[in-house]
Amino acid sequence: MQGAIEGHVLVKNTNNALPLRRGSQFISLFGYDAVAPMSNNPADSKWNLGQEPTNITNNLEIVLGVAPAPAIAINGTLSVGGGSGSNTPPFIIDPFQAFSQRALMDNSYLAWDFISQYPIVDPASDVCVVFINAFSTEGSDRPNLSDEYSDNLVNGVANQCKNTMVVIHNAGVRVVDGFYSHPNVTAIIYAHLPGQVTGPALVSLMYGDQSFSGRMPYTVAKNATDYGHLLYPTVADNSSNYYTQSNFTEGVYIDYRAFVAQNITARFAFGYGMTYTTFNYSSLTARPNLPGTSLGGLTRLPAPAPIQQGGNPRLFDNIATVTAQITNTGRVTAAEVAQLYIGIPGAPAKQLRGFSKDTLNPGQSAQVSFSLTRRDLSVWDTTVQQWVLQSGTYHVYVGKSVEDIQLTGDLTMTTV
Repeated sequence: MQGAIEGHVLVKNTNNALPLRRGSQFISLFGYDAVAPMSNNPADSKWNLGQEPTNITNNLEIVLGVAPAPAIAINGTLSVGGGSGSNTPPFIIDPFQAFSQRALMDNSYLAWDFISQYPIVDPASDVCVVFINAFSTEGSDRPNLSDEYSDNLVNGVANQCKNTMVVIHNAGVRVVDGFYSHPNVTAIIYAHLPGQVTGPALVSLMYGDQSFSGRMPYTVAKNATDYGHLLYPTVADNSSNYYTQSNFTEGVYIDYRAFVAQNITARFAFGYGMTYTTFNYSSLTARPNLPGTSLGGLTRLPAPAPIQQGGNPRLFDNIATVTAQITNTGRVTAAEVAQLYIGIPGAPAKQLRGFSKDTLNPGQSAQVSFSLTRRDLSVWDTTVQQWVLQSGTYHVYVGKSVEDIQLTGDLTMTTV
């Protein structure tokens, strides 16, 4: 279950709405994603490959690209991916079951409506939780990065409930600006695809049994158009129906590299995620490890060596180290994910080159250390067809996300 717990990312928590208080309270649950699908029989050809919660009657049409994939899986909680990324778990404990078990322990009262798009909310509700999802599978592109049905569901509940929390089970990016700024939406959780213990993992986090520790592995934009032409796939044209050419003119400028290069502020930056405590960063050091790294210089190309898996083994020589100190300055035990970004001369301004996830008790400190290899600090040269070390100043950034940098420094490399 721990893997499922760590995959959840808390991205909004207004006035510490989470964790939920322990003890008796009135909790209202809404949304098509709160309960397990009514069937997961692998013997039934209509329902397999992770498409049990969809409303598609023949999922083979999706896999073959004959029918478009739906934007949402409206018939149950999305716990696994579609297509080859799917599995048929031996059981599923869905969010509704997990909240019911917690209500039994806490003597709480639950109300629920998993059918209506515009449910009526009991005004006595202490908290309302809305479950939505974003479906994806191989063979067909998801039609959009949000859907009106789910946005209307969230806003309809939030219009009636001052403490509305949104849980999204999602396969990939899902933009949330359709409801993010609603004053009654107090918390948003990207639950991703937690597998068979989807409910217990979520409830343990929402009640504070553990603190959230997941971080965004992609950038969530404020608007879908912020992704530019990368939002749309290359499709066949009249001259080549089967062998369409994509020239990848964006190069390496995808996701956060593109957002940084174009100075676009994300809704949730790559690497972003909240916890129930606070952390302080200090004592950055960045130093070369090999003699001559900053004086006599290193060769631009790695020394010749028999090629092994991954390429020339000399590419993985450790040539620099970055360290920093992280301190839990709050009152809750939680894990912090310190992230190292490097600005290589002539390359994208920031590129992730390491991260360290450390669980710290209140007041506890830990030193995080990042070893940088030759390849980490090189760029691919299309002329010589090799990874080439650059000469100059490498900018060093350590922080909580690509946008939330806490410490900065420089590392100088001289190449010969």
